[in-house]
Amino acid sequence: MRAEDRKAAVSAYKERKIISGVYLIRCAASGEAWIGACAELSTIQNRIWFTLRFGNHPNKALQQCWAEHGAEAFSFEALERLEEDDPYIRTARLKERAAHWCEWHKAGRL
Repeated sequence: MRAEDRKAAVSAYKERKIISGVYLIRCAASGEAWIGACAELSTIQNRIWFTLRFGNHPNKALQQCWAEHGAEAFSFEALERLEEDDPYIRTARLKERAAHWCEWHKAGRL
């Protein structure tokens, strides 16, 4: 890669719009689901699948389900996207929206 191409790629990466949000991981085999919130939706699935494949995900129930049913049984879904620029507002809003979706899940609406 040429130096100017590399600089352009780095610049484009730094200027990209970060989309935060709430996501759902579902195991079709067991019917279980996990809800989470993250600062960057575009990378979270890859990060979670990576930790699950290597057996070191912090959520032990999710890790156990992955070990029992395998990657094919899991799906990832973005439930809500937030485009808040201020990191303090974004963090508070993510917590609020994740709690909302957890209530929906507990009520059987997901």
